[in-house]
Amino acid sequence: MVTTRIAMFGGTFDPIHVGHTTVADTAARQIDARKVIFIPAKISPLKGFFPFASDSDRLRMIELATAGNDLFAVSDCELKRPAPSYTLDTVRQFKRQYGPETSIHWLIGADGIGDLVHWYKIQELIDECHLTAMRRPGYPVPDFDRFEPLWGPQRVAKLKHDMIETPLVNVSSTEVRRQLATGEDVTGMLHPDVIQYICEHNLYRGAQS
Repeated sequence: MVTTRIAMFGGTFDPIHVGHTTVADTAARQIDARKVIFIPAKISPLKGFFPFASDSDRLRMIELATAGNDLFAVSDCELKRPAPSYTLDTVRQFKRQYGPETSIHWLIGADGIGDLVHWYKIQELIDECHLTAMRRPGYPVPDFDRFEPLWGPQRVAKLKHDMIETPLVNVSSTEVRRQLATGEDVTGMLHPDVIQYICEHNLYRGAQS
């Protein structure tokens, strides 16, 4: 019997911005999660390139951005593994840690649903956790039905059931890096402590994408 829900939010977070924390907070409250665990990836298996900021810098920025919210926690488990680290491995690690009475929800942006066909052992992942797609208002509902021939009707029904709606926050890490590289003001896009950390450590000065 499930008595607790834990949400997990993976990504490069290069850097973490207000969009990340806003949708994570909204998602946690919608699914009644006890905790949202931010999990920075060493390298995305799909993107195939390393982040601009170091592992330790990204981890520290996430800690700074999430420190004021009791719902938030941070894990460096994927940074400690050899790259690439797969979501299924992380889900299984936390299932062992929290036990069978805890339901694991892995948060994913609805615009990334099309990439699920490339995820490592995706059918096992759908079976072992709740892949919770976060849809932004004004954007179309993801076409889950196209996956039915691949994954079967039960998995597709589960994906549809777990979808939630989160606010539209018009910020991206790519745009933040561009503005930082050109010396533009990023106030309002990042947590103030993250901005201070970036300035103190001269991060993203040469970032071009």
